[in-house]
Amino acid sequence: MQGIVPHGQPPRPRSAPPQRPAPGRPPAPQPVHAAMICVALPALAISGEHGQMTGQGLDGFYRSGRRLLARCRLKVGGAEPLPVQGRMLAADRARFVGAVRTAADSGPDPAVTVERLRTAEGVERIALRSTAARALRLPVEVSLGTDLAELGAVAAGAPGPEVPAGVHASGLRWSTGEAQAAVTADPPPGDALASAGLLCWEIELPPGGTRSIELRVLPEQPGRVRQPEAAVPPGRAATVPWGDPQAEGDDPRAGALLAAALDDLRALLVRDPGSPGDVHLAAAVPWRCGLAPAEALWAARMTLPLGVRLAAGTLRTLARTQLVGPGPDQGRIPGALRHAGAHLPPGCTGIEATLLFPAVLAEARRWGLPERETEALLPAAERCLQWLRTAAGDDGYLADPVPGGPYRCETQAHAHRAALLGADLLEACGRPGAESWRSWAAGLRRRFREDFWVEDPGGGRPAAARTPEGRRIPHLGSAAAHLLDTGLLGGGMSAPGLLDRVQTEQLARLLGGPALDSGWGLRSLGAKEPGHNPFGHRSGAVRVHETAVAVAGLASAGYEKEAGALLRGTLDAAAAFGHRLPEMYAGEQRTAGSAPLPHPAACRPAAVAAAGAVHLLTALAGLRPDAPAGCVAVRPLHTAPLGALRFTGLRIAEQPFAMRISRLGLGMVEEAADGLQLGV
Repeated sequence: MQGIVPHGQPPRPRSAPPQRPAPGRPPAPQPVHAAMICVALPALAISGEHGQMTGQGLDGFYRSGRRLLARCRLKVGGAEPLPVQGRMLAADRARFVGAVRTAADSGPDPAVTVERLRTAEGVERIALRSTAARALRLPVEVSLGTDLAELGAVAAGAPGPEVPAGVHASGLRWSTGEAQAAVTADPPPGDALASAGLLCWEIELPPGGTRSIELRVLPEQPGRVRQPEAAVPPGRAATVPWGDPQAEGDDPRAGALLAAALDDLRALLVRDPGSPGDVHLAAAVPWRCGLAPAEALWAARMTLPLGVRLAAGTLRTLARTQLVGPGPDQGRIPGALRHAGAHLPPGCTGIEATLLFPAVLAEARRWGLPERETEALLPAAERCLQWLRTAAGDDGYLADPVPGGPYRCETQAHAHRAALLGADLLEACGRPGAESWRSWAAGLRRRFREDFWVEDPGGGRPAAARTPEGRRIPHLGSAAAHLLDTGLLGGGMSAPGLLDRVQTEQLARLLGGPALDSGWGLRSLGAKEPGHNPFGHRSGAVRVHETAVAVAGLASAGYEKEAGALLRGTLDAAAAFGHRLPEMYAGEQRTAGSAPLPHPAACRPAAVAAAGAVHLLTALAGLRPDAPAGCVAVRPLHTAPLGALRFTGLRIAEQPFAMRISRLGLGMVEEAADGLQLGV
């Protein structure tokens, strides 16, 4: 599927059928914060809470990046049902309930209700139920239409003109030179008016009876359009790369958040079309429904406590995209530029992915990735490290993008972690170069602690970036949390950080302070910084992924008070979103009785948000596995910020792992692989 990067002005209201924007007005991304999105990639179904697909905005059924149906409006007895409730049943299913007024109603109580059960795959079941004392005869009409437009164009606010319909079997059909789609109905309609896009029935409802209509949206015929990643069939446990993880304890939000996160992750699973045995996560719906290397690796890394199969599939998929030809880009994983806010130019996601690759492989090995799979992926990791050596040199910082910079603080953190975990990986696999990379990382630490630290009366702060000329860019945001994300070495030990002890303590204080902690999670730019915008996705909004990184990093460094406050704030925000976290939301300061404000362009589900929820919760357990050595350390937060908590269905060495955290912050292993020893 093709995605877009949201930009531009707020959307302009349009009347149906959808038309292209007026000349001179740029397309604008459509708001999605109030949309109900059913996802089972590559299939989507999008509408408002009322359940009607109006043909405006993003409404419609999609498959493989194509809008098969834009309008699906139901009328019963000549009027649209009164919306009563719309809610998600799962990531791929929604239920809408409405009421219909009829002559049989006695007083204000409606006698007929309409239920619509919708799935992402394009099936909608309409059920009419009557509680009237006499039989009813009701006309039912479904108005259908589509533009067969690409998702990217629709999402940008530039859909195509409506395509004329034709009668086809028991429904309607639309066709252009590029694509075709059809809707069939069971039972067949009594009348089908292609010119108006109408399917019509006369429904007999006996007293207390129910009648149903099933609509099925059929995708383009094979060979007509580009084939994207294949969907992972729902309901088949063999294709989901984890078991049945659960969390239960004193705070019920933990279990609800984990369940919703797993549901979202399952909906985003796709196969590599060239190697169907390898699954990875699409980035997010609806803007980025394809593979985004950095986000796929972050999601795989954050879900390692669920097992290593997702990480293995993601690493293999990205290894096949690695640039291997001669030149300065040899070893880099390609990736798009990404907006970085008001103070920095766009950064390269390919650089981030290249630095993540050896780190994820090293940590996956610690969680139990088999040696043969590690050995198969090791050459790609070595090429990533060689690219880092070439791009940064022996005594320099890594520019992002290359060349020209600037030298971003989080990019140096990624490079430092890649060097240390890469050295650990090389040594464990008997490859040369480990000591050289440890020496390179030590030199980076010495330089960074001086060159990137900005002194101020408040105790100082890490610079957001440094220009090649040596000027520090001092603006403080959530990206600084990556300085605490050091990764795991052999024996369950954390790698040393880029900051010294005093600087780490100061950063922990800043991350827990009101300028960055909104009460709902970390702001991407501090509230007191120039250019702060609570809705700016890199200039003030809360990004779940970086809040999760901060919580885990603070917990690992021993700053449990700050970690617990961010964790509880994020759980409170998740409850306001029905435990289904979007990728970001507004960084407005929390006040008594308030709720987090949704961002109108935020994706939901999003891989890094759902995986970030897993990372947030499992950080409470403080697991430090070393599967090759046959041991695991358990270091739960002593403050037990959620009270007693029990995890089941986790995996270490691809075997079930379960543990319990007491209200006193003590950890107890309840289930583990045979021979796995509890370490210190």
